[in-house]
Amino acid sequence: QFFVFCHGLLQLSQLLVSSYLKSSISTIERRYGLSSKTSGLLASFNEVGNTLLIVFISYFGSRVHRPRFIGCGAILVSLAGFLMSLPHFITGPYEYDHSVASVFSNTTDLCQPEGTGSWGNLSGSICAPHTAKENHEVLLVMFIAQALLGIGGVPIQPFGISYIDDFASERNSPLYLGILFSLTVVGPGVGFMLGSAMLRFYVDVDKVGGDEVQLTNKDPRWVGAWWLGFLVAASLVAVSAVPYFFFPREMPKEELRAVATQDFPLVLLRNLRHPVFLLVVLAQVNLSAMVAGLATFMGKFLERQFSLTASFANMIIGAVNIPGAMIGIVVGGAIMKRFQMSLRQCSAMCVLGMLLCLVLAFPLVFLGCPTQKVAGVTYSQSSEFGLYASECSLHCNCPEKAYNPICGSDGIEYISPCYAGCRVVNINNNSVLNYTQCSCISENGLLGSAKPGTCGTGCFHLLLPFVVLSCLAGILASTSHTPSFMLILRSIQPEDKSFAVGIQFMLLRVLAWMPGPVLYGSAIDTTCILWEKKCDRKAACRYYDNNLFRQRYLGLQFFFEVGAF
Repeated sequence: QFFVFCHGLLQLSQLLVSSYLKSSISTIERRYGLSSKTSGLLASFNEVGNTLLIVFISYFGSRVHRPRFIGCGAILVSLAGFLMSLPHFITGPYEYDHSVASVFSNTTDLCQPEGTGSWGNLSGSICAPHTAKENHEVLLVMFIAQALLGIGGVPIQPFGISYIDDFASERNSPLYLGILFSLTVVGPGVGFMLGSAMLRFYVDVDKVGGDEVQLTNKDPRWVGAWWLGFLVAASLVAVSAVPYFFFPREMPKEELRAVATQDFPLVLLRNLRHPVFLLVVLAQVNLSAMVAGLATFMGKFLERQFSLTASFANMIIGAVNIPGAMIGIVVGGAIMKRFQMSLRQCSAMCVLGMLLCLVLAFPLVFLGCPTQKVAGVTYSQSSEFGLYASECSLHCNCPEKAYNPICGSDGIEYISPCYAGCRVVNINNNSVLNYTQCSCISENGLLGSAKPGTCGTGCFHLLLPFVVLSCLAGILASTSHTPSFMLILRSIQPEDKSFAVGIQFMLLRVLAWMPGPVLYGSAIDTTCILWEKKCDRKAACRYYDNNLFRQRYLGLQFFFEVGAF
């Protein structure tokens, strides 16, 4: 029982590291100008290190000192966590468009008809080679950290599961594994809550004073302290690793004969030819692909679809969706234990859970709103204006790269005050109150005004039904988790257990966890309608077509749910 406790703690903190990355992915995209495809690849890159080793390590599972191996893996995971936060300390402070009117900059991005005005320090105007190089270094460090995170995580789950299943009684084993699986779901929940807490702090909280930060966390240019959570999570993993160096190699219970080494290909084939094993694993592949995309980009989806801050989006995922999935897993395990289910009943329960999940997930595709009207991007006053070329601001000499969104009194969003033709800015206590005398905004025939920040999608009222439905669908889908595991553990030969779990995790990684986030990220990138440009290359996306984003993102999810069913 103490081993189950320690293992729960370790899995919790290991998952904290990997899920914290997913909770801060939209922030890292913004900070380093990454596309969703790149960030998806980064999020799934830990699976690469994992996949290369997992089959071999699980195969030797019954012949090594398992607890010690788990401890060494945990130390690697901890190192990877510290490495993830390194880019923050080797790069300069975050630069956004300093074209915001404030006491700290003499530029304003107002309409300045006489000459070019003072557009000096607009980010992106300087394109020094070192900025591009800096970005490559950042990505290199992060990809190495992710690979290490994967390698360190290899022994943790298969060895832990087989160690517990070997030394626990048949009756208690499903209960212990149920507890561990539910913790593997709590882990990401805590990770997203940690993300929610950390992203409220400004990214350079250690480099600049609080009074120098002009952005609020509702500003689309806001970047939270993404690196802080990695330090917290990595420290926790390091602490959890300690007890493993003191567990015995074996505990008293029935001895199982170990598989002789030359049987490796035979065992592999024997398991892969097993129809129950193969079908259950394929169903789990579909579910995992769905979860991988969900976990990586759900925060970003909520931010864009319902105009939430990154911090609030993470809080919803961590406090509602993930606990829902956990309830599903525990309920599934409890029903199995209560009714002592046969394998056939287990599979029936999986099918029923997925069917009900499909019924609830389908309406989600229709819950949402189109992108807000953005002048020159999703909306033009008359058709002959191209991108940006609203005639009302042609005389303003606006810089092309400006991004300081404002919401006009006419309910239309403008990329910057200059593009709305605003001449006057009203400042109070170092924060912008509003912009007035805007030639592109008309209010009762007079020149209109605008407030800083985006207009938002006006979709907030749909957030509650969306969250409730997706939470219920998640509960139903996850009831199949424990029964599907038991289908595998009980239908293969007992001495293949450690190995079969290893093959299963490898297939899940190769077919779901690795390609999943990249697939979702690429699909999301196709719905972008305005890219930020950095040094003439595409950086992060400024505006998405929200309807397409929703249809492609949730459509992919639905596709995998049907596959699992």
